[in-house]
Amino acid sequence: MHLRSVELQAPDRGTAVEFLKGPWGLIEAGARGDTTWLRGTAARHYAIAVSTGPAAVVSATLIGSRAEVEAIRERALKAGLKCGPWIDEFDEPGRGAGFCVAGPEGEPYRFLVERDAAPAALPADNARPIQVAHVVFNTQNREAATRVLTDTFGFKLSDSTRVMNFLRCDDLHHVVAYADSKKPSLNHIAFEMQDTDAVMRGMGRLKDAGYPTCWGPGRHGPGNNVFSYFIAPFGACVEYTAEIERVSDSYQTGTPDSWKWPPGRTDHWGIASRDNDQLAASGNAFPFQSVAA
Repeated sequence: MHLRSVELQAPDRGTAVEFLKGPWGLIEAGARGDTTWLRGTAARHYAIAVSTGPAAVVSATLIGSRAEVEAIRERALKAGLKCGPWIDEFDEPGRGAGFCVAGPEGEPYRFLVERDAAPAALPADNARPIQVAHVVFNTQNREAATRVLTDTFGFKLSDSTRVMNFLRCDDLHHVVAYADSKKPSLNHIAFEMQDTDAVMRGMGRLKDAGYPTCWGPGRHGPGNNVFSYFIAPFGACVEYTAEIERVSDSYQTGTPDSWKWPPGRTDHWGIASRDNDQLAASGNAFPFQSVAA
């Protein structure tokens, strides 16, 4: 199973798509009605979808086998989670079959079995994201949310810090994380770049386009990934990241004691600038769309 995409609603879809196709570097994978799909260079149908509507997270989409997806649905129903109906074919690139389900604070997940073969990977390009690396949700109860992902969805806890839990469903250190907050909402979406140089070049490209770095550059503790965060013109926080740690079942789960920093430092490098006001504002911009039962 892997995280394929994140689906959003935004009031001004045109502005969002222009940014994501322009300085951010994604490639349009299709448009129909009020939705545009955009992909990276990886062999995946798309990485992010933007539909016209009130700002909201519509879903985080994970792709698995038929057996995996059906088993998750069975466990979700037994756990009493709010599940949408089984859909035989979603009208989108990949034409997946599956269902939507809400986490304990309404965070919307979608589990799909893709009908169409993935498109070919595009040539490596240090100006373009490869794929969605992870999505982070703000939560008022990350332990409850974490239990749903581990017990019901089959994730594994990679690391826990004083304020966040990091979870995986494949070899990436984390594809979903939960951050302590007063309000359940989108924290940020991370896009994997080729390497550290691509992240740094991306910072320059975004700066030239009028989007200064909101937090970064730096190298995180959990995941050991290089990072740089930006506030997109449609209000969401988006991250360029690279060199994400790949782990196996032998990985030893970290605890808050594993991730302590000297005063004034929040990452390995200790050089990042950070705009807390902008980050806080973006954390209120995208609530969760309700999963239709």
